[in-house]
Amino acid sequence: MTTTLSLNGLSVDQQLAQFVEQQLLPGTDISPAAFWQGFADIVNELTPINRALLEKREQLQAKIDNYHKQQPVWDAANYQRFLEEIGYLVPEPASFKIETEHVEPEIANTAGPQLVVPVSNARFSLNAANARWGSLYDALYGTDVLSEDDGAEKGTAYNPVRGFKVMAFARQFLDKALPLANGSHIESTSYAIVNNELLITLRDSSQVRLAHPEQLVGYQGEAQNPSAILLKNNGLHVELQIDHHHPIGQADKAGLKDVVLEAALTTIMDCEDSVAAVDAEDKVNVYKNWLGLMQGNLVEAFNKDGKTIERRLAEDRQYQGINGETVTLKGRSMMFVRNVGHLMTNPAIQDSEGNDVFEGIMDAIITSTAALHDLKGTHGLKNSSAHSINIVKPKMHGPEEVAFTNTLFTRVEQMLGLPANTIKMGIMDEERRTSANLKACIYEAKNRVVFINTGFLDRTGDEIHTSMQAGVVLPKGAIKLEPWISAYEDRNVDIGLATGLSGKAQIGKGMWPMPDKMALMMEQKIGHPKSGANTAWVPSPTAATLHAMHYHDIDVFACQKTLMDRKEASLTRLLTPPLMKDPSTLSKEDIQAELDNNAQGILGYVVRWIDQGIGCSKVPDINHVGLMEDRATLRISSQHMANWLYHGVCNEEQIRKTMARMAKVVDGQNEGDPAYTNMADSAESLAQSVAYQAALALVLEGVKQPSGYTEPLLHAFRIKYKSQH
Repeated sequence: MTTTLSLNGLSVDQQLAQFVEQQLLPGTDISPAAFWQGFADIVNELTPINRALLEKREQLQAKIDNYHKQQPVWDAANYQRFLEEIGYLVPEPASFKIETEHVEPEIANTAGPQLVVPVSNARFSLNAANARWGSLYDALYGTDVLSEDDGAEKGTAYNPVRGFKVMAFARQFLDKALPLANGSHIESTSYAIVNNELLITLRDSSQVRLAHPEQLVGYQGEAQNPSAILLKNNGLHVELQIDHHHPIGQADKAGLKDVVLEAALTTIMDCEDSVAAVDAEDKVNVYKNWLGLMQGNLVEAFNKDGKTIERRLAEDRQYQGINGETVTLKGRSMMFVRNVGHLMTNPAIQDSEGNDVFEGIMDAIITSTAALHDLKGTHGLKNSSAHSINIVKPKMHGPEEVAFTNTLFTRVEQMLGLPANTIKMGIMDEERRTSANLKACIYEAKNRVVFINTGFLDRTGDEIHTSMQAGVVLPKGAIKLEPWISAYEDRNVDIGLATGLSGKAQIGKGMWPMPDKMALMMEQKIGHPKSGANTAWVPSPTAATLHAMHYHDIDVFACQKTLMDRKEASLTRLLTPPLMKDPSTLSKEDIQAELDNNAQGILGYVVRWIDQGIGCSKVPDINHVGLMEDRATLRISSQHMANWLYHGVCNEEQIRKTMARMAKVVDGQNEGDPAYTNMADSAESLAQSVAYQAALALVLEGVKQPSGYTEPLLHAFRIKYKSQH
């Protein structure tokens, strides 16, 4: 039975109240009475506005639905005029530049990878925070970037043949990023600092310097016999670690035991799509981990190979500068926190009328309060060097909702006694009304925006839902090839550059979904820095280390300068839905294959979400390729099936039979998980499986879900599951 406390007209779950008063507030100079009064004031003021914004979403969607029913023949110009008439498209503001101040150097000045992890998982969070620095040797040795041909298998023990391939690859990287005036790092036999320059001895005993001597930053150890050498290229640091006695260093003529790259410059600690948090118990876990990161004292112990290992935040790194000064570099990724959007409520707190409070309001207040510990700097390890709190706000629909978030952040600053615009905003360009009005959205946050990005999956899910009545959408693979997606990706960069984000904020790109396919990532993801994006999401610390090499290859800020003069990508293309011209061309086999693919992906993700409370994990697809799945991937798959069902491409019986058959596949894929409960042992077990019923509901009820979001059904079924267990 949940125990609640009455605090300033709010009904607060006792677990959350105790966390706030015993862990969150001590050290902030904010009393519990002042905190709960401020919380209540914000809830009372902003709840009606939040509710009205959600109602407007539904009103606009109803008008769009009705338009498509009355206009079955596509007319791009007429459609755009209609969107303007109903206020879906708003007038674009006059030219302006953002005015954000006190921006983190990792955001403004350097281009590099970005991690996104569920902050509900302390171990993942710590791994991500510490992924600021990554071993290139480990990343190459353990992935498919290097083939296992010619005796270079990974194996269970160290393979010197593979180790040699790693060293050769790393030397080739050094030749590109940190070239020598003559010769190659492949020929190096020693590295030394002489007269404040890096002197490299080659196999023929000749000595050479760097082609760009200014790339040398500092070193550790003795100048002529350093244990580490710090260099810099395109704003990113590279550390050469030298130890002739190390097993790896012994095999290298120069004693080079590792090449360590500055990798995940920033990490988004996620309270949203990768997290399953449906009640006070879950939210306290999320907030507790974020608080530990902000206090610098989060620790997670786990067992590995029979040993207990403690994971904690990495210390800063220090070097001797070439001019005698001490060079200190942050040992940790700069951490954003991603709050939830405007839609969901949470029973952890209820307002004076007995309604669950909007979770986005709760997140803004509590995550910002936790960040006070970092701003005060009383615990040693700093996150922000700009005295800022960096919050990514997802799933906003258009400039009115961005303006609302701006007001929310202002009220939180006032409540916490912070200077205006201390809380910075990341705008996720993942909803159709936001991407169509992106310039106006940025304008509403022009004094605090530090981040925009594209998210193909959520954007596609919203595209399908918004255009549900327009017709049958293409198969998922074909949607990616449609003109609207390239217009979407290009406009994000075009508008970001036009509004002055370069050198002040991040222009981001989305996630690489296949954590085991790193060779393919290295081939394809270089397109993100080439596109003018100064950050892009990766699924693991290893991927961050590998993706960092792309930012050594590409000077993103130079790319941005060349892109500033190109013509802005077409709004008309952006607003053209990815519809099939003739759905009758789909064969029965094509339809079934698409349903199988979607159903398997939905079930593979949902069963872990409902049964185990796991919001993000590597889920095998129908071909047994591991994909990083979160609610964004679920949204597109469920909306896609709902669209085909609605338009008669398939029927409900076919959906049910497909789901039942794919449940057996998913059970098989999880047979090695001791925490897993089979869904499809029998017809009775299918009927009793809360996870299976949730997956089915996401499709059968998909058309009427708000914006096609999966959260309302997931939360309801997860609460049901928890009540039964």
